[in-house]
Amino acid sequence: MAKHTKCNKLAVLTSGGDASGMNACIRAVVRFGLNNGFEMYGVKHGYTGLINDEVFPMEYSSVSNCVHNGGTILRTSRCPEFKERDVMLKGVNNLLKRGIENLIVIGGDGSFRGVQDMHEHSDLNVIGIPGTIDNDMGYTDYTIGFDTACNTVVDAIIKLRDTITSHGRIMIIEVMGRESGNIALNSAVAGGAEYVIVPEAPADVDEIAQSVKRGFEKGKTSTIILLAEGKNYLKDELMQKVADATNRRVNHIALSYMQRGGIPTMADRVLAARMAQRAVELVQCGQSGRVVGVRGGDIYDTTVSEALRLPKEFDERLYKLAITISK
Repeated sequence: MAKHTKCNKLAVLTSGGDASGMNACIRAVVRFGLNNGFEMYGVKHGYTGLINDEVFPMEYSSVSNCVHNGGTILRTSRCPEFKERDVMLKGVNNLLKRGIENLIVIGGDGSFRGVQDMHEHSDLNVIGIPGTIDNDMGYTDYTIGFDTACNTVVDAIIKLRDTITSHGRIMIIEVMGRESGNIALNSAVAGGAEYVIVPEAPADVDEIAQSVKRGFEKGKTSTIILLAEGKNYLKDELMQKVADATNRRVNHIALSYMQRGGIPTMADRVLAARMAQRAVELVQCGQSGRVVGVRGGDIYDTTVSEALRLPKEFDERLYKLAITISK
């Protein structure tokens, strides 16, 4: 929905969990904005910084040499109090008092709820860009940071395979993703893991244990099981039953925050730049309450309410392929 504005001031912030590629997105927003006549501003520490009035001007040099870096030069935070109407309006007013009527928010679904609230209950024109490693937003094929996170997991698989093959062991690698198995599934296929356990599919721990045993009896020298965060309650049972079935040592490692940092991949950098361009173009048109996504390789936009409504579909075909080719 378009709102009345001819304001040429535009702010950008990052919110929620950091994701590699956020800096590439910030850079593209700032420079594309400057090249299209906007005065650009940054907000430090996400919605918390918006509430605390941490707003500052940004120039071309503000984003020099950041495209290669993980994390976010604007910093970020979790800010549950932003759900309160008066708190949210305080943050909005910190922009409006400077004559800044436009804001681009880079973050995940929690950040998008802030976008929706600001759009519905304030005079701010606000646009969202999906930045989260979890890739758990149903309206877009990919989110910024997902590709880099998967590559981090694949790199870990390669390194861990070396040592467990040397010792004839089993490794359970626990990966992030909240209630989404996208990181685990894609990394398992790309990294050649033997098993993948995700929230979207049932897991028979007894069958996995017996299957691992059969694999070693047939001459396998190692086994890797990728365990998605949303199924980590199975870890202890899985370790015990696999160890009992195989009489081999079972190791466990949680990659945790390693997946959120690191040099962003080419795919994440390019996606970030393309999404940033579309977001600034939406601001130019006076749009608000819309978010940018990618479908079939094409950048598009939709309403934030639609984006939050759509569940992420699980790729059943890829899951079946992972099972078929893993053993």
